[in-house]
Amino acid sequence: MSKQKGNLGYLGQNFQIKLINQIIVDEKFGNSVIDAILPTYFDNEYLRLIAAEIKNYYEKYGAIPQLVTIEEIVKSTISKDITRDMVLETIKEINEADQKDFLWIQEESTDFFTQQELKKVNKKIDKIIESGDSTKYPECLELIKHALSIGEHRDNGIDIFNQLDDVLSEDFRHPIPTGISGLDEAMGGGLSKGELGVILAGFGTGKSTMVTKLANHAYNLGYHVIQIFFEDKPKVIQRKHLSCWTGIELNDLSLHKDKVMNVVTKMKNDSEGSLTLKKFPSDGTTIPQIATYLRNMMANGIRPDLVLLDYIDCISPSKVVDDINVSEGTIMRQFESMIDELNVAGWTCIQGNRSSLNAQLVESNMIGGSIKRGQIGHFILSVAKTLEQKEDGRATVAILKSRFSKDGIIFEDIIFDNAKVHIDMTNNSNVTFLEFNKGKDKRRSETIVEALKQREILMGGKK
Repeated sequence: MSKQKGNLGYLGQNFQIKLINQIIVDEKFGNSVIDAILPTYFDNEYLRLIAAEIKNYYEKYGAIPQLVTIEEIVKSTISKDITRDMVLETIKEINEADQKDFLWIQEESTDFFTQQELKKVNKKIDKIIESGDSTKYPECLELIKHALSIGEHRDNGIDIFNQLDDVLSEDFRHPIPTGISGLDEAMGGGLSKGELGVILAGFGTGKSTMVTKLANHAYNLGYHVIQIFFEDKPKVIQRKHLSCWTGIELNDLSLHKDKVMNVVTKMKNDSEGSLTLKKFPSDGTTIPQIATYLRNMMANGIRPDLVLLDYIDCISPSKVVDDINVSEGTIMRQFESMIDELNVAGWTCIQGNRSSLNAQLVESNMIGGSIKRGQIGHFILSVAKTLEQKEDGRATVAILKSRFSKDGIIFEDIIFDNAKVHIDMTNNSNVTFLEFNKGKDKRRSETIVEALKQREILMGGKK
């Protein structure tokens, strides 16, 4: 069938179901095409009813409604039982629609809507030409430009004087605290929505421990949190949260089941937030797929405040690029764009290179892969653990970069207990990189002197 038929029937009903899903879950896409949508473009009466309700809601409130809202509207406005049940069943299909080919859905539907708008414009241009009024000819160009703008995300920037009261307010960032004393103070309260925080650490240092700590504290404060991971099993992450709440070591949780259940029940009842754990495949998952998952959650009434990705190295590029450095930078840029678009705070981790293993301090040049990943983050901290610190449950944390607070600060030998998922900087006095390096040189000299003394003793013993 041809696109000239004037509706979406040539693409099939499954396509139309997925299209409505995209209009709902992808706010930017929905806003970019909503003006061009007519219910008659759908060849199924129930889809037409749903499209009409979306359009009516948008025209009345200036926003795309959530599916749960449309469902309630349908329940209250459609009196005929059979029709109402069929519409509700169709809404269920829309909600459960597969999102793997969402880019094709958006591109194909945008092409259709553009074509329909051009048809309308063509009729208007014909009338202008027939009128013989040459002063109206420039309108023809504007009409064509409007038709071709269907599907474009609209961002005209902001006036420099826009919302100055909010700009000048002391808490304009509205940060979400980390719950780690010392770190929150250094960050100006935590990470805000639209900001990207990065944790740089070597293998086995405690990236998942820190991510879990951040997620747990945000939930305790009543925020809606999504913790995404690739390598751990969900039960492992659940146990880490149980240790966060109880202070009981991971290996001992089963020995204190009653205490754990009592504490967890209290935490569940006291918090107004939500904490969702989501495992994705460690091979083939892309940022657009994660964005679609989050939009689906929003369409179902769960709007996250904080998204934690453990970790970015497990993400695959959405497009094949020969240069791996370009590919890695693009993935981080996509993550940053996603958290900005969805208005959430985002934390992720980057694996350090070989030189980060057992290092006294993990620095910027120890980022594994492309350095562009570090350039994109708004806030970057590193975690270093020597063999001795690993045994003692301690670490050295450094703020490598901060766009909203002071950086170049090192927290030496803090409590970083993976077994209890406990991080504490309370009794730590932070130092600068220069002070740390001076201390490192001093420690190195002391080590050399001690080694020479031991050598003299050994040589003396041989004599």
